[in-house]
Amino acid sequence: MVKVENISKAFKKMQALNDVSFHAEKGELFGIIGPDGAGKTTLFRIMTTLTIPDNGTVLINNRSIFTDYMEIRKNIGYMPGRFALYQDLTVEENLNFFASVFNTTIEENYHLVKGIYSHIAPFKNRKAGKLSGGMKQKLALSCALIHKPEVLFLDEPTTGVDPVSRKEFWDMLYDLKNIGITIIVSTPYMDEASRCDRIALIKNGVFIDVDTPENIINNFNQTLIALKADNMRQLLKDVRKCSQIKSAFAFGAEIHAVIDSDDYINDINNQLKSLNHKNIEIYRISPAIEDCYIWSR
Repeated sequence: MVKVENISKAFKKMQALNDVSFHAEKGELFGIIGPDGAGKTTLFRIMTTLTIPDNGTVLINNRSIFTDYMEIRKNIGYMPGRFALYQDLTVEENLNFFASVFNTTIEENYHLVKGIYSHIAPFKNRKAGKLSGGMKQKLALSCALIHKPEVLFLDEPTTGVDPVSRKEFWDMLYDLKNIGITIIVSTPYMDEASRCDRIALIKNGVFIDVDTPENIINNFNQTLIALKADNMRQLLKDVRKCSQIKSAFAFGAEIHAVIDSDDYINDINNQLKSLNHKNIEIYRISPAIEDCYIWSR
């Protein structure tokens, strides 16, 4: 359904994308995971025919972004990272407008947005600019779906949204996936990666891994440990000085570190004790997607 081949794009001296390739099948939920500035939005603008790449090509259901861009635009839905609807129009007026742009009506495709729109229907006469972040998100998704797209492109749709609304949003995506809509979604939140069928980890415009979340985690072939002590700030500095530590980063209330073998744990513990750290805890842990991403850097 979506085929991206060897896409590169530069802006002056900045290489935004470098030889990016992937494919997504019909009904697949494909995630592009990476921090701000990694190249996600540039890739989305290329896939949605808003920007021309320097090299490579994109096919959307066998239609080229170069020669068939008008047909592609009729058959995709796009929800950009920033709220881009008309803030001085009401909820209902926005939805009616986008339906009319695609020569359809709310009634014709209401079954696609019913589960989403029902959350904001009580506010249908409220101006879009007065909605909460979660409500704006639901309205934007409804407008992107009202013309029954083949592919739905969602660029960081849950950024700045509360945890409850994030969960509701992903539940909605599963419903759309189950009726055969292909969904390409980007996010800086590593915990959302596990919700996708397959993911691509992107860093500085390059895909560093493309696979299922489970396979990416299973292919992590390093020994990962967590460390705690009373003075966490000093602990991170001292852990990074240990010769047995290959990489160490702060993860919430812990420090995650990569070592070659469990045999080094006692040596690390003794070194930290010699540096007067108190209440030291060191234990082996299983990696998460974020650990895989950081180690791949």
